[in-house]
Amino acid sequence: MAKADHRLNGRIRAPEVRVIDDAGQQLGVLPTEQALEIARDRGLDLVEVAPTAQPPVTRILDYGKFKYEQAKKESEGRKKQSRVVLREVKMKPNIGQHDMDFKLRTAAKLLRAGDKVKLTVVFRGREITHPEIGRGRIRTMMERLEAEESLPLTVEKDVGMEGRFMSVIVAEDKVRAAALLREQAEQAEATG
Repeated sequence: MAKADHRLNGRIRAPEVRVIDDAGQQLGVLPTEQALEIARDRGLDLVEVAPTAQPPVTRILDYGKFKYEQAKKESEGRKKQSRVVLREVKMKPNIGQHDMDFKLRTAAKLLRAGDKVKLTVVFRGREITHPEIGRGRIRTMMERLEAEESLPLTVEKDVGMEGRFMSVIVAEDKVRAAALLREQAEQAEATG
């Protein structure tokens, strides 16, 4: 329920409400007027927290503080959510060795940061008549990421042509990566 949807004090329409006081104790089912009186005596608000219940559930609390805590919880929840970003690494089918190494390091860095990576081969002119070269470049890049960079990959979208672009979307396989880390730690422990 959104913050703005809470009815409070005189806006509560039900004749009877279940009341929970500011200490968290249930006061039982009371007439709304009596519950409002108790809230006023304590200098607090009567807030309807579960309007669909029979009778509706209300709490006696400081509404300003309640709204602040709700906003804080929401922002904490947003902080804990991980955002996965799709990043793209482009190359040509006739890419040089050094350029390939550079693109490999870039892709590995992005994958380690938790992003998905779209490996794209851009064909120009007559290069498009040899899609097998592009497929080979993508396969080589994926094999090198797994072998040289120790990044287990999972393919999100298979290799496919989109106009003059051939691409594949890959992400780090978290399960295999965790198993690989455990295995490396065990080997280091055994040797050291």
